[in-house]
Amino acid sequence: MNARRTSLMVGLAALALAGCGNRAELKLAPDQTPPPIPYGREVQPGADDLLKPPAQAVPARNVEPRRRSQDREDDPFDLPPEG
Repeated sequence: MNARRTSLMVGLAALALAGCGNRAELKLAPDQTPPPIPYGREVQPGADDLLKPPAQAVPARNVEPRRRSQDREDDPFDLPPEG
């Protein structure tokens, strides 16, 4: 019973430590230089700009999903397997 209580306490302590991360702005180390400006840009993008996915990575949905059962149209390429 004592070992079970100890493992429970260790697990709770690990969970508590995992949730207390520091949320400060990231900075370069003194000996580092920032990455080069991307081709075609005039200013260096910030961290928020680099973390935002482009529109091609997360396209907007432009097709409304079907709301009720509907028969499929005939598909000429839906052929049974040969053999």
